[in-house]
Order: sequence, then C-alpha cells, then structure tokens
Amino acid sequence: MLPERKLESIEQFLQRFPEVTEIIVDGTERPVQRPQNSEQQQVHYSGKKKCHSRKHLTGSTSHKQVIILTPALAGRIHDKRQLDEENLIENIPSHVKILGDSGFQGLQNEYVNIHLPQKKPKGKPLSSYYKRKNKKLSRQRVVCEHAHAGMKRYNAVSAIYRNRVPDFDDHLMVTAAGLWNFYLEVA
Repeated sequence: MLPERKLESIEQFLQRFPEVTEIIVDGTERPVQRPQNSEQQQVHYSGKKKCHSRKHLTGSTSHKQVIILTPALAGRIHDKRQLDEENLIENIPSHVKILGDSGFQGLQNEYVNIHLPQKKPKGKPLSSYYKRKNKKLSRQRVVCEHAHAGMKRYNAVSAIYRNRVPDFDDHLMVTAAGLWNFYLEVA
C-alpha cells in the first residue's frame, strides 16, 4: 500500500505497476514551523503559499491511489525542478499517459506522453477548442487533488509540523499516503 519513493528504471515501474496506464503528477506543500535560522527561513519560505513549507511530488492513478511520493524538499523549490531532480519522467514508460498542471510547462517539448493545459497566447484570447481541451484535462487532473485531500485528512500531515526530528515529516507523509491507499482498497 505504500507509494514508491524512487523509480530506478522503466522495468521497475512495469514490475510494480503493470496495470497503470495514466499517472497524474502534482506537487503538494505542507506547512512547517518557521525556522529560527534566517538561512533556513529563506530555504523553506514558499512565496506561493506565503508560509514556510516542505514540498512533495505525487503520482496518482485515476482511482485516487498515490503510487509515487518523492522525498520532502524545501518549499521554495519549483514543481518542475523537483521533477527534474527526481528523474521520474525518464523512468515511466512512454505508453503511460502523464497528466500535469501548468507548473510543468516545457515538459511537453521533451516527452511525448506528457499532457499539460494550453497556455493563453500573449495578448490574445485562448480559442474555444483549447478551452474545451483544458477543461477536459482539468476534470481528469482533479483526481490528484482529491488524493492529496485524502492524505491530508490525517491531522499529523495537514497541521503545522513542529517536530525537531530530521525527516520525520517525510515518514508521516509516506504513512498517510499508505493509509489513504489502504482506505481506498477496503472501501
């Protein structure tokens, strides 16, 4: 039930998840207590959420199951940069469809199986065709947000993390993802 932490090869992915044909990749942030060290404050400060946080990338199936969970990194790191550092896309077979949000712009030029929303052209409106296409993609991607909400039902994951044990917050997130997957299996 626990998600995969690191993908080493395409063969590992196919062995662990043979039935998966679609993955929804997205990032999620968790608040942490404001560090006392000013250098650590800058590293953990997320300009997007206006708080100090740690960030995970998740890969979910269309059934809300979290199958990939990256290790926690500081909240300042962008989703695409974290995805590049983890080498997730390279270790997913090309026949598996990967859906993402606009935070992963640029990946569609590198890989064939990436599906991202179309951005509005500068100074022009987005055509109705691309609006419909983006809406359809959004309906598929919202499942990942539901998976994040399912994991964050456990208060240890959603509340501000104040523990001083290094990387224990990462273990909490893995446990919450495993419990969420178990809940989906038995429900």
